Amino acid sequence: MSRENVEVALAGMEAWSRRDLRAMLELLDPEVEWHPAFQKLLGGEAVTYHGHDGVRELMRDTDEIASAVDPVMSEVYDLGDRVAAVGRLAIRGRESGIEIDSPVGVVADFREGKLLCIRTYLGHTEALEAAGLRE
Repeated sequence: MSRENVEVALAGMEAWSRRDLRAMLELLDPEVEWHPAFQKLLGGEAVTYHGHDGVRELMRDTDEIASAVDPVMSEVYDLGDRVAAVGRLAIRGRESGIEIDSPVGVVADFREGKLLCIRTYLGHTEALEAAGLRE
């Protein structure tokens, strides 16, 4: 099922970019745990969101501070029940209009074809190490 996991991960990133909460929730396990890193990029504190309600809260929190959040992955690694990806993250501040472009990495774990745990990193090396691809 690993190729399907890659497709789900990429579909999730596309749904996130479109701000399509319904499509996003269809891809997520009800017990999903999401560890976003972009709050740190914007000077905030790291927060973990739990379950579908947590993802709704994450999207609200994101929409309060950013008018656009667009991850673009340049490399995707199929690791069976885990997918890792690295690329760039573009964010546009809602009030300031300031655009930030940052390296980003994502490590996603799956359960029965659904995203179970999503961790994002503000660097490729950190994400690849977390996925067990580099030491």
